[in-house]
Amino acid sequence: MSALRDECWAITDDAAGNRRQALALAERLGLPVRPLVLEPRGPWAWLAPRLALGGTLALPAVERGRFAAPWPRVAVGCGRAAALFTRMLRPLSGGACRTVQILDPRMAPGNWDIVIAPQHDGLTGANVLAPLGSLNPVDAEWLADAHDAWEALAELPSPRIGVLLGGPRHGIAMDHAWTQAFANGLRAMHERHGGSLLVLASRRTPPRLAETLREALCDLPGLHWQGRADGPNPYPGVLAWADRLVATPDSVNMLSEACAVGCAVHTFAPRPLPDKLARFHRALREAGLLHPLNADAPERQPPLRETERIAAGVRLRLGWR
Repeated sequence: MSALRDECWAITDDAAGNRRQALALAERLGLPVRPLVLEPRGPWAWLAPRLALGGTLALPAVERGRFAAPWPRVAVGCGRAAALFTRMLRPLSGGACRTVQILDPRMAPGNWDIVIAPQHDGLTGANVLAPLGSLNPVDAEWLADAHDAWEALAELPSPRIGVLLGGPRHGIAMDHAWTQAFANGLRAMHERHGGSLLVLASRRTPPRLAETLREALCDLPGLHWQGRADGPNPYPGVLAWADRLVATPDSVNMLSEACAVGCAVHTFAPRPLPDKLARFHRALREAGLLHPLNADAPERQPPLRETERIAAGVRLRLGWR
């Protein structure tokens, strides 16, 4: 068995949400962090993480040197593809590398030292930690840095209402009728509160949805960001400067980050949501952290900051001070 590197590997595929979760946790474990984006090829990609036989061949030959001894002291993975590599690390390192897997790996949690799955997944086990929502880097220090970096947003009228756009997914259509109703709801919110609307698209936002909102809200103060053509992404600044946030109902990651800020968070979900997502929304509402778009809510609310709590649980279970 090779000596361990005194570092933490953050293993993910290319999905931005998976990278964000893995890095948010890894950076709180107190070791130097080495990000690794690893994409297995077939058949391992199709059956990950269940198919581990011959898994050292899952990467093309030119990439295998990145996943090789000396192994790290701990590895944090997020997503199904990463679960293949974190699962393999235990036997490859002779059990010396400790493994933490974020999101339900869809097989026995005992294949890892720790599994972190959100409460709405319903996964249980002696080594399972269950945050309310997803892990993320948003805390007081992160917000303070973003506040300083985006001072130009102070010029927009307050209250500043950040509008975070996701995109359609199975069970959430976000069609033309939904978009028009959402735009009308945003106008009504502006009529109640005044200020400005800071509308941000994401990689999952259909251009037609973003364009429809731009046209429907163009006479109101604020900004609209759809992509690089509109300049640097002001997402961190919008979270830091927002007095209220509105997030579309489709993304657990986006809603979790919005609720980590500490201002009122609203969403627009006029139709029944898919079961798991509905459970997550219900948990946020019951905690007083999520409100309908047309509801009045206090401007400030307790921030949902699960990452440090989960990191403390990981350190405890690993026997680290």
